Amino acid sequence: MLSNTNDFELIAQGAEARVYKTVYLGKPTLVKERFEKKYRHTDLDMRLTKDRIKAECRAIIRAKAAGVSTPAIYLTSLERRCIYMEYIQNAIVLKDFINENVLKEININHLLNFIAQGLGTLIAKLHSKNIIHGDLTTSNVLLRNINENVHLEKYDVANNFVIIDFGLARIESSVEDKAVDLYVLERSLLSAHSEIPLLFSKIFDTYQKHYANKNQCQEIVFKYKEVQLRGRKRLMIG
Repeated sequence: MLSNTNDFELIAQGAEARVYKTVYLGKPTLVKERFEKKYRHTDLDMRLTKDRIKAECRAIIRAKAAGVSTPAIYLTSLERRCIYMEYIQNAIVLKDFINENVLKEININHLLNFIAQGLGTLIAKLHSKNIIHGDLTTSNVLLRNINENVHLEKYDVANNFVIIDFGLARIESSVEDKAVDLYVLERSLLSAHSEIPLLFSKIFDTYQKHYANKNQCQEIVFKYKEVQLRGRKRLMIG
């Protein structure tokens, strides 16, 4: 458990963790605390928590090594069930950026291309290194240092897009898991951004162009279509 919680500002809470903002070693810092689950046996809960913290840190470090911008990890405390990581300043959640810009734009092609280039490239880098994010949504992507007065085409998308929340991430090489990761993204886009139905197809096109192993990419595309078909059948049956 966190001590001196007066120094921590709670900014988000989910089913698995609380996220606080604080200052650590003079730097703005996010602290992710995986709180205790009272319904689980104490020893089991602690073991699962430690495993998930380790898996999350491992995925973040591996993603950064693959060229994907992620928050830097400052400290991991298994006893306190916490990860201290970089607070990304001058950033906006991609979901909010889309909502704020799509409705006021007459021609949104440049906006969609910018988003597709960023997400498609970074997800391809993750999957090429067998990193499954597990929760690909526009709520788990940040855009940093975006100036409204500068054309989006001039940005380096690799540096401006930051992927966050690797709480469900794992290292997995199977084609099926990569296809499911993409399907999760498609469903989240259709739910959160139904006004731009072409966004996923643009992201998927960019993904295929940047996936390192072209033969495996073809397998992922084929498997994705299978996963998509299964998902549609479930939706029809209910």
